[in-house]
Amino acid sequence: MSGDQSLPGEEPVPEEADEAVFWETPDSYGAYPRLAQDQIARLAEHGQRRSMAPNDVLIREGERCETFYVVLSGAVAVVEDYGTPEEHVLRVHGPGRFIGELGLLHGQVAFYTAVAREPGEVLVVSLDQLRHLVSQDSVIGDIVLRACLGRRALLVGQGAGFRIIGSRYSPDTRRLREFAIRNRLPHRWTDLESDEEAEELLRRFGVGPEETPLVIWRDTTLLRNPSNAELARLIGLPSLPAGNHQGDVLIVGSGPAGLAAAVYAASEGLSTTVVEAMATGGQAGTSSRIENLLGFPSGISGAELTERAVLQADKFGARISIPVEATGLHAQDEDHYVVAFADGSEIAARAVVLATGARYRRLQVPGIERLEGTSVHYSATVYEAQQCRTDPVAVVGGGNSAGQAVLFLAGYAPKVHLLVRGSSLEANMSRYLVDQVERHPRVEISLHTEVTEVIGQEVLEELDVVDNRTGGHRRIAVRGLFVFTGADPHTEWLAGTIALDSRGFVLTGPEAQEACAYPEMWHGRGRSCMTLETSLPGVFAAGDVRSGSVKRVASAAGEGAMSIHFVHRHLGHTAAHGGSDSSPHTRPKESAWLA
Repeated sequence: MSGDQSLPGEEPVPEEADEAVFWETPDSYGAYPRLAQDQIARLAEHGQRRSMAPNDVLIREGERCETFYVVLSGAVAVVEDYGTPEEHVLRVHGPGRFIGELGLLHGQVAFYTAVAREPGEVLVVSLDQLRHLVSQDSVIGDIVLRACLGRRALLVGQGAGFRIIGSRYSPDTRRLREFAIRNRLPHRWTDLESDEEAEELLRRFGVGPEETPLVIWRDTTLLRNPSNAELARLIGLPSLPAGNHQGDVLIVGSGPAGLAAAVYAASEGLSTTVVEAMATGGQAGTSSRIENLLGFPSGISGAELTERAVLQADKFGARISIPVEATGLHAQDEDHYVVAFADGSEIAARAVVLATGARYRRLQVPGIERLEGTSVHYSATVYEAQQCRTDPVAVVGGGNSAGQAVLFLAGYAPKVHLLVRGSSLEANMSRYLVDQVERHPRVEISLHTEVTEVIGQEVLEELDVVDNRTGGHRRIAVRGLFVFTGADPHTEWLAGTIALDSRGFVLTGPEAQEACAYPEMWHGRGRSCMTLETSLPGVFAAGDVRSGSVKRVASAAGEGAMSIHFVHRHLGHTAAHGGSDSSPHTRPKESAWLA
C-alpha cells in the first residue's frame, strides 16, 4: 500500500512503514485514515505505550468499548465471531492506524474482536481521555469522528453485529429493524418467510416460529421478541439510571432542536437530561446530506451532524437516554414538572423543553402494509440504499427530505422515480435541490402523480399511480418505495395537558396564552407567555413539534438554543417570586450565549 492513503494535511508515512503493512486493508472508503506522527505524538500525551504479542485480544466482541488503540508497530486484525467456526477477518490495520468505531465514542459494546496479528506496540488512550481530546483538538476530532462513522456504516452494510430473525409481516419484526436502523446498529435480518437459514437457526436454538422475532448475538445471547429497551441494554445504549430523578431542565426529544437545547443548557451549568423514544437525530439524523446548513458548504450527513451534537452535549455533561418514551406530563408543585415514561419511571425538572419533532406520515394505499420495512421505507440511509443497487426505486414527496433522498438513492439505484402530487418542485423544495434533482441523469420526475396501489407479495414489484388531473392510471416497475409525505407531531401524550393546534402541533407564545384553560396563572406570575413557551409556564416547545415553526434543521437548532434563553428567564423569574428551589447550577444572567 502506498502513502497516497494520507488525509489532506497528514504527514506521509515513511517508506519502511509502507513495506511493513502491504497486506493491510486498503482505505477504499476513507474509513481507515493513517494518523500523522505529530497527531500520534499529541495522543501519546494522553496515553501510554503497551507491547502486544500475537493473538493478544485488545477489544472483545460483546464487551463494552473503553479503550482507544493506535497501532505503533505490528498489525491488528478486526475479526467477527472470534473463536467460533464462523470466525472471519473484516480488516487488518498496520502502524499509524487506530482501532475503534462509533460504539467507542458512545461506550457501546463492541461488534467485533480486535486481536494482534503480529507482535508490536500500541498506544492506549482511555475513553474519557479520547472524548476530551476529540472535543478539544478539531483536527484529530474530525479524523476520528469521520472514520468512526464510516466504519459503522461499513459494519452495517456488511451485516455484522447481532441477528434479527422474524417475519416481514410481523409488526414486532418491523419495530426491531426500525430501531436498529435508526440507531445505526450493525445487524442482519433473516426473513422467516424466504430465508433458508431461518429454519436451521430456529432448530439450533430450539424455538418455534411463533416465538419470533428473535435477536441472536454471538450464538450465546438469545432474546425472544425483546422490547426496544431490552435491545438497547444488550448493545449498551445509554438508559436512565434506576429511581426517579430531579434536575433543572428535561428535554424530550433529541433531534436538532433537542440536541441544541442540550448543548446550550449543559454548557451554561444547568443539570440537563435528554430522553429519546427512538434514536438521536430525529428525522434529520436519517438525511443522507444536508447542504443548506450554515457552516457546512460541502454539506454534512444527518448521521455526522447528530454524532457531533451528541458529543458536544456529552462534553458539557448532558445525559442522553435511549429509548425512553414519554407518556405523561403534570405539575409536581409550583416549581417542578414531572414527566412519566412507559417503563413506569419519572423525572422531575424545573423546566421542560418539548422537542419531539414530527414523523413522516405513512402512506395509506392498498398493499403497502405487508411491504413496510422490506421494500417500503420512511427514511433513506445507507442500509436501505444498499438494497437498491440493481433495481429502480421510487420516492414519494415534494419537500427537501424527498429531494435529498432522491439524490442519495441516485448514487446507488440505476433509476429513481420522483412522484410529486403537486404541479412543481419549487413549491416545497429548496432551489438548490430542485436544480440538482432536475439535472440528474438517473432521476425521472412525475408531477401531478399519486400512488394508488403497491403491488407485490414478498417484494415490491410495481406501483399503480394516477395522474390527478386526468385520472389516468399507469404502472411503474420498481423494487423500493421511499415515502416522505408530510409529517405528524409526536404529541398524543400531551393531548389535554397543553394547548395544541388543529393538527396536533404545540401552540406557543400569545396563541398558547390565549388558548390556556387557566389564564389566571399568568396574572399570578406577573408576566406574559414567552415566545417559545407553551400554555404551561416553564414548559417550552422547539423545532418541528411547535405550531408555526419553519421545518428546517437550522431553524430547529436555533429554536432549541433559544429555548434555553427562555428557560433561564423562567427560572430566574421563579426564584425572584419566591420559588423554593434555587439551583446552584443556575447562572445569574439569563443566558450566557446572549450576554
